[in-house]
Amino acid sequence: MVEIFSIYNIIIVVLVIIIGILLYAVRNLLLRNENYEDVVKDQSRYLQNISNAIGEGQKHLKDLDEKGTFQSDDEVGYFFEQMMNVQKELNRYMLPENYGKKEE
Repeated sequence: MVEIFSIYNIIIVVLVIIIGILLYAVRNLLLRNENYEDVVKDQSRYLQNISNAIGEGQKHLKDLDEKGTFQSDDEVGYFFEQMMNVQKELNRYMLPENYGKKEE
């Protein structure tokens, strides 16, 4: 009878130790996951700010292009055309409106 209680006690102690180790591991993983979520949010905001800056540049170039003032001079027209090409290349990197926002 004494041996049965000691075997059960050993099993319980081992299980408690295993549960303690698993709880510690899960807690650490949860903390890491929360840190990664914060990093993703920061990077999402950063990318959205860059996308907004690209959009503002596109809007400004369109406003200038509508007036047609830069195309009259050859040198300025060439520079303006190159700026338009750079803006077209940047437009490829614009993010969608819902980028980084939680889908519900």
